[in-house]
Amino acid sequence: KRNKQMAHLDLEEQEQIDSLKTWWKMYGNLVTGVVVAASIAVIAWQGWNWYQRNQTAQAAAIYGVLEQAAALRDGQKVKSAAGELAEKFGGTSYAWLGALVAAKQSFDSGDLKTARAQLTWAADNAKDEVKDLARLRLAAVLLDEKAYDEALKQLESPHAAAFDARFLELKGDVLTAQGKLPEARTAYKAALDKSETTTAARGGGGGRELLRQKLDSLGEAA
Repeated sequence: KRNKQMAHLDLEEQEQIDSLKTWWKMYGNLVTGVVVAASIAVIAWQGWNWYQRNQTAQAAAIYGVLEQAAALRDGQKVKSAAGELAEKFGGTSYAWLGALVAAKQSFDSGDLKTARAQLTWAADNAKDEVKDLARLRLAAVLLDEKAYDEALKQLESPHAAAFDARFLELKGDVLTAQGKLPEARTAYKAALDKSETTTAARGGGGGRELLRQKLDSLGEAA
């Protein structure tokens, strides 16, 4: 009886083995491929994280050099560091901020052409608040160069609501420079409305007072 049971179990095991062999012939390559693909994905993800951390660390080091050069007013070194950040680490916030710092250095030294190029790069490549700041500063440089239509184009681009008042105020400045006083008044008034909440939140009124002075200078009080 025991021998019969053993024979029966051996037959079942053999059938299971045969079934497994058949299944493996049909799907073995697929399973192997999935396992290999999953392994590659895990390795690639780990490698990408390491690469990102390494990129960020290198960009931070260069940005540190840029900041030191800016403090020393070493314009050439600032320009060089900002260029390296843009070329090698353009997707990092360090490159975007570096472009803003370099643009200020260029503007302060009277090199509006370089400042404009640096701000244009930041406006095209940065994200979120840095992009908005780049557009504001670029518009200010364009205003200084009397490139009014280009300045207005920057100021009419989409931006975060927190920057509404600043965009509208600068728009008023550009329109005033163009001699379009009614449009400038409209922009300044809109800027006053937008700044009301911000002023209340920050507990200061200097910005609103300046806007009122600009309205007064156009011959109409707020």
